[in-house]
Amino acid sequence: MATAPLDGLRVLEVASWLAAPSCAALMSDMGASVIKVEPPGGDAYRCLFAALMGPDFVHPTYEFDNRGKRGVSLDLEQPEGRELAHELSRDVDIFLTNLTGPRLERYELTDEHVKALAPRSVYVVLSGFGLEGPDAERQGFDQSAFWARSGAMSVSGEDGDAPSLCRGGYGDHTTALNLLAATLAALRLRDQTGEGQYVEVTLQRTGIWALAGDVTTTLYSRAQPQRHSTDRPPNPLWNYYRTRDDRWLLLVMPMAMAFWPRFCELVGHPEWAEDERFQNLLGLLGHGPEIIPRIREILAGEDLAEWGRRLDDAGLIWAPVAELPEVVEDPSLREGGAFSMIEHPRAGAIETISAPFDIRDADIAVRGPAPELGQHTREVFAQLGLSEERLDELAARGVLGSVQ
Repeated sequence: MATAPLDGLRVLEVASWLAAPSCAALMSDMGASVIKVEPPGGDAYRCLFAALMGPDFVHPTYEFDNRGKRGVSLDLEQPEGRELAHELSRDVDIFLTNLTGPRLERYELTDEHVKALAPRSVYVVLSGFGLEGPDAERQGFDQSAFWARSGAMSVSGEDGDAPSLCRGGYGDHTTALNLLAATLAALRLRDQTGEGQYVEVTLQRTGIWALAGDVTTTLYSRAQPQRHSTDRPPNPLWNYYRTRDDRWLLLVMPMAMAFWPRFCELVGHPEWAEDERFQNLLGLLGHGPEIIPRIREILAGEDLAEWGRRLDDAGLIWAPVAELPEVVEDPSLREGGAFSMIEHPRAGAIETISAPFDIRDADIAVRGPAPELGQHTREVFAQLGLSEERLDELAARGVLGSVQ
């Protein structure tokens, strides 16, 4: 029988929005027991969808970021709420949060506080810009910290146009993988040394890591990289072209000269390969504005499927700019197990994205839906020894928020 890699690990998540919660969801996929602590009104992301769509709406992204967890609702502004959070922290292997420094101090949930309660725990904190320095208390979202402040926005979009906005959650879910890797490395170190560990990950630093090709060049030159456009791309064989059926085709051949003769033959102009202007990469790049309109006109003469067949037959590297309805039906993704079904108590069967990796002979699977607000509050605190009467009293005073 396959073993879940993180079976037996206990994770306490005091976090909201996307990056930290989706990291904890991946831990749940790998078998960890995850308890999610929400304020009485709910995770801010849950609240956003409730405000937009109504409280009964089941949002697939919230389900994705919070699947497989047990959920409790606590008012950490009340002393007894903080005490209960401390009790939950005593036996954890991993404490995961994205609260800012002042709130961690106020709730007595800093790494020093948690280490006093659980000396061998791995304390993991996600922030936009770090807990020290001039932006320590600045709120950071993926759009601001990962996309704008990393520099990625400054090199996106067509040259001369406004920068492109990042799709919501793109930086968060990239950062979640960084957060997971660092946490598991710290857990390994904890097991080697017997001592608790501290992990800090930021959206901004993950953003510059993701943009390393440009950032490392700028470290060397201190110059702003040039934005590209379809009229002046890196080279004519590394560019987007529109086909007859109004689809976009991406040529991806950075080592252009290795493919140039075959491409010329494919588009019916073998003489281009002999043209003195295009005999080396610098020539091809320098004369791109002359050849790109001609390539654009030729590729606009056939549908995407036909060009895809011809490019494949010629052994050239390309990709369709896939639209999302195509992506979710992609046979390679389907056969590779990229999607999983969740049985939701209110929405029925819903499909979500599986963990983006496989470990042979390991049990990695979506364990269940995201918890309803406060769904496991009574269950979790009863296991800590609180009586029914005490739970009712705390709920009546708002310490427990929602209790089910």
